Amino acid sequence: MPKKQDWEFPATVQPKSEDVAFDLKKALSAVVGLRAEVPEDAFTADTLGTERDGNGVVIGTGGLVLTIGYLVTEAEAIWLTTNSGTAVPGHVVGYDQPTGFGLVQALGQLDVPPLVRGSSRGLSPGDPVIFAGHGGRRHAVKAQVVAKREFAGYWEYLLDEAIFTAPAHPHWGGAALIGMDGKLLGIGSLLVQEGEGEADGQGNMIVPIDLLEPILDKLLKYGRADLPPRPWLGMYTMESQEGLVVANLARGGPASRAQVKAGDRVVEVAGEPVEGLASLFRRIWSLGPAGTDIPLTLAREGDTFEVRIRSADRNDFLKKPHLH
Repeated sequence: MPKKQDWEFPATVQPKSEDVAFDLKKALSAVVGLRAEVPEDAFTADTLGTERDGNGVVIGTGGLVLTIGYLVTEAEAIWLTTNSGTAVPGHVVGYDQPTGFGLVQALGQLDVPPLVRGSSRGLSPGDPVIFAGHGGRRHAVKAQVVAKREFAGYWEYLLDEAIFTAPAHPHWGGAALIGMDGKLLGIGSLLVQEGEGEADGQGNMIVPIDLLEPILDKLLKYGRADLPPRPWLGMYTMESQEGLVVANLARGGPASRAQVKAGDRVVEVAGEPVEGLASLFRRIWSLGPAGTDIPLTLAREGDTFEVRIRSADRNDFLKKPHLH
């Protein structure tokens, strides 16, 4: 069950009912605490841990909860807790790796009204929003949109347009981005640095809710929506002054099996130069579905050479959810 959290935002930055035109308490009640337990031998245990705490948002009357997928990947047990203290088990019903969304079905009565989904398309930098974790007003903060732009993550993840907000929420995973109309606009994913190194430059990266609508039915029916799956290399690449450098490799993943090493610099994909993570991922994904051979030109200790990596479906490496 979720751990008790005794922190809270200063009252001056908490949203107030009198400042919004919707039922704030009702909206915040839709944000539930989420705790996942993952086996020690799970593929993601080393990187994401075996005990994961975060948030989820009730989006369906039957107890359907939307969260960020890394919280529930390979989970063997999930607990959901409401603001009133009700705790029920949950079951993972879907995880979409391209967006990062995860879906959990409550296996008991949450008695929480769902939060209506809106659209983030009209959001602009400077717009006021509420970023809320489980725990009501004391775990919600008045924030604003600081940017909407492309986001690329070293774990082979790319959003064409993510939402960035400030100030930062310290318990961001699966938290709800709520608009001034009281509707759900996105799900919290990361803590990011928005300034030039200043502490007050921290903010949050949020996955837009608009990405859910086209895939929701498939997630509920098949557990995933990325069909056919994208090619995955298990190659954790970072942008640096030297270019695209392999920082680490997934244990037993395709790149590791192809003798790619940490410190290698990625020069080309299928004979085409790549600059930046977004360019790298798009070029790899353009070559075909999972299982496609991906030719890379790498640089290592002054030498340039080529490797061919037989890509894989990342989902094949993960433990699948099951009901007890």
